[in-house]
Amino acid sequence: MGILTFSLNVTLDGCVDHEEGIADDETHAFFTRLMDENGAMLWGRVTYEMMESAWPAVARGDVAAPPALREWAAKLEGKPKYVVSSTRTDFPWTNSHHVTGDLRESVQRLKDANPAGVLLGSGRLATELDRLDLIDEYRMLVHPRIAGHGPTLHQGGLPGTRRLELLSAEPLRSGVLAVHYRRAD
Repeated sequence: MGILTFSLNVTLDGCVDHEEGIADDETHAFFTRLMDENGAMLWGRVTYEMMESAWPAVARGDVAAPPALREWAAKLEGKPKYVVSSTRTDFPWTNSHHVTGDLRESVQRLKDANPAGVLLGSGRLATELDRLDLIDEYRMLVHPRIAGHGPTLHQGGLPGTRRLELLSAEPLRSGVLAVHYRRAD
């Protein structure tokens, strides 16, 4: 059985607005390595639509992009992408699949089918999956910024505190801190 790893950019004050982080070659390389290490991607509809609106054009070469972004886009194109949505059923982007049925059962089946793991990259969906005790690890890039606004991690709250065990912490040249935690409880 594979594990479910939640990974996202977050500011020091917990903001997960994708425009608040430092987007450089090193942070893109971090996420490219994570994607390579996992068998599939898992997103909510909003994240899927944001990704779908940008990355296929980069992968096709329709948009000028530096090598790190082009590498990310090309690898993302080939990666299986699973989407949780109650409002959309058509996901035409290459290798995209709709997750249907009971959320706990569907995501557990996805984990079971991907021994290399599943990489989750949606904040709101992470809250729901954390409530269901499905997230095994957290790999965050903590940016040296205070955004002063939301959205924030687990904005809707959790039923209890999650204790985590630190596996690694690595500073990047930009001041971003790459942290890797595993659930301890």
